[in-house]
Amino acid sequence: MKIAIFPPNSLILADLVERKGHEPLVLQKEIRKKVTDPEIDSPPFNITEDEPIKGLKYAAIEVPSGVRGRMAIFGPLIEEAEAAIIMEDAPFGFGCIGCARTNELCMFVLRKQGIPVLELHYPETREETMEVVNQINTFLDNLESEDKEGGD
Repeated sequence: MKIAIFPPNSLILADLVERKGHEPLVLQKEIRKKVTDPEIDSPPFNITEDEPIKGLKYAAIEVPSGVRGRMAIFGPLIEEAEAAIIMEDAPFGFGCIGCARTNELCMFVLRKQGIPVLELHYPETREETMEVVNQINTFLDNLESEDKEGGD
């Protein structure tokens, strides 16, 4: 299954999803498609003027162009998702996408997709971390069994 992860550039969540045999829908793959110059230091700056226009599908014209530009990338990932894992209150180093309003909009759209969503709070202790990993694994295992049951 295709699993949206949030933050969408979290290598930790992407790794957990891949280890369970699912496809993580991650920002890095989308940015990779847009990077054409090996000299670019910051791929997120490689957004064309068309991106904010594409973002109008997800955010109104009154929304700042940065949000619309980000949604031009995140929106299609969200639409493609068959399930989602949202890590709330994660520190910047876990996978910040740089814009609180975009974060809020992404989480809102993910919740409204009508797909299975696992929402977790960022763990602060070793025990909480182990519990979060167990919850993610259980969620992904249940998706796998639902997918097999639905396919029969």
